[in-house]
Amino acid sequence: MFPRFYCTEAMRADHVIELPTNARHHATRVLRLKQGNIVTLFNGKGGEFLAQIEHISKSHTTVKINKFCDIERESPLSIELAQAICTNEKMDWIIQKSVEFGINCIQPVNTNRSIVRLSPERASKRHHHWQQIVIAACEQCGRNRIPAILPLKPLPDWLNNKTTNKTPQQHYFMLSTTATKSLKNFPSLPAASEITILVGPEGGLTPEEEATALFAGFTSLRMGKRILRTESAALATVAAMQTLWGDY
Repeated sequence: MFPRFYCTEAMRADHVIELPTNARHHATRVLRLKQGNIVTLFNGKGGEFLAQIEHISKSHTTVKINKFCDIERESPLSIELAQAICTNEKMDWIIQKSVEFGINCIQPVNTNRSIVRLSPERASKRHHHWQQIVIAACEQCGRNRIPAILPLKPLPDWLNNKTTNKTPQQHYFMLSTTATKSLKNFPSLPAASEITILVGPEGGLTPEEEATALFAGFTSLRMGKRILRTESAALATVAAMQTLWGDY
């Protein structure tokens, strides 16, 4: 696989474009690519483009698009991850790896036991940071569609929206240490199912939050007999679901 870069420019065969700043820095300063090297570009709308580096300078790098490749690496399983925000390193890890595991959407939520508290300004900065992690993860793992990372929401507001908009194709799961059901109790899901996974913070969801989620239509789920950390819980669940119903 050639080095991959996300580029929002309109692209077509024989079109010469300039790499955006982040991609240019990574290509020339980190990977030390040279004129004539082949790269892969994608714009998040599906498929990818093979291109060749034409010119490199201190401030500009141009590439010529050779051809479009209609390649998709998306899982047939549509998964939304609602993750209670946690410390920076853990949250970054969860976002990066969940994209690699194939989720389609990430919804950060504030919960009663969330250790991290973000002002609106800091939340906006973190959201931009998380978007860059999503893009970098797609560049690394080969995905040609960018999963959405939504603005931070209080858990009650998000649950209220899920309650009013649920469809028969949607299946809601909440990870809980008090749950009695595991994934083996759900041997199959209908085709075109949409899955939402709710994961609490370091201290877990409160009993009141779990009760609210159950009222919103969530099914309480436990991943084995051991208690998983928040940075492990979502990833273990997504991997297991991809094995049962996805493309693993």
